[in-house]
Amino acid sequence: MTRTVDVFWSFRSPFSYLATPDLLKLRDDYDVSVQFRPVLPIAVRAKESLFTDDPRRVRYIMLDMVRRAEFLGMPFGRPSPDPVVQDLNTFEVADEQPYIYRLTGLGIEAERRGKGLDFAFHVAALIWSGTPGWNEGDRLGEATAKAGLDLAEMEAALAAEDPMPQIEANQAALDASGHWGVPTMVFEGEPFFGQDRVETLRWRLDQAGLAKG
Repeated sequence: MTRTVDVFWSFRSPFSYLATPDLLKLRDDYDVSVQFRPVLPIAVRAKESLFTDDPRRVRYIMLDMVRRAEFLGMPFGRPSPDPVVQDLNTFEVADEQPYIYRLTGLGIEAERRGKGLDFAFHVAALIWSGTPGWNEGDRLGEATAKAGLDLAEMEAALAAEDPMPQIEANQAALDASGHWGVPTMVFEGEPFFGQDRVETLRWRLDQAGLAKG
């Protein structure tokens, strides 16, 4: 029986974006089923807990995401627009969120079609490369097509089947794993949190004898 790695991932997380190439390689290198399980970012699903007590957290994340992208040699820029509508001075999150629910639902539908991680790779590259107006024109459709998917077909499927029950199930599974952040990879109940923990996960898969030779 094929064993599974669950990947809890957010379109608003720069570190989810930075982890995705390594996750694609892990999928190629190991005899495991990599299940893409997108969740809403913590700014939306638990906004009361976000950066309320220490501004150093935000400053460090802003520093580290740019530094890590440079280290990895990956294109990087602040999203325009931000997938979450939020005042970054007060951290207030708007009630209306036109982007993140759509993106997360599309991630659910992409996984239903067997291409969740591929969709995440191309769409995150569009969003986090700093391309202005990633949501305008045909840009999102073109990124979707690179994953072998049709954006209009996916959105029609989402109109027929609400993705929120699956999003909520993913969030509950992330909580049950023992972690709350993204990206978190879970293998046989053991969570591995962070873009820099994919190598540790590979070590664990090696121990389990799952490398493809």
